[in-house]
Amino acid sequence: MVMFPSLHNEVALLLDDEFLTFDFHEIDSDRGCTKDYDTSITGRFTCHNTTCSSTGWSSKKIAITIRMYPRDEYNVRVYHQLCKSCNWLSQPILNETYAERVAYRIKKWNGCTVEKPKYSGQSNGPHNRHLCEGCKNGHCKDRVGRLLG
Repeated sequence: MVMFPSLHNEVALLLDDEFLTFDFHEIDSDRGCTKDYDTSITGRFTCHNTTCSSTGWSSKKIAITIRMYPRDEYNVRVYHQLCKSCNWLSQPILNETYAERVAYRIKKWNGCTVEKPKYSGQSNGPHNRHLCEGCKNGHCKDRVGRLLG
């Protein structure tokens, strides 16, 4: 699990059109959180195991948990995936879907009327739950949907 405070400016720009101002909550904890929401974004993973032959992979389902805190703060926990070639934990490289999803959720929580973000691209295969850190921690929409459905 990792957070990306460096992407806060991208989120802030998207919140600006609704005159919302939020700060990034630097502590990766549920403690004090007033709302949370599990969803997914897209991106790419690279295996950093020097003995692994994997060249990396794209993912249409990177699990994230968006959390809101008092005093107009938020953060986002981004879950890793294991490399299917060597089983090493790999950190994602995120794209624009991160800021779009986060801003959308914060706007919804603040009563703004917003259009749901479009999911882009087609998945090349099933979600590998055994490689997904979000699934293992009970925060992946794919896992939650299967448990409820």
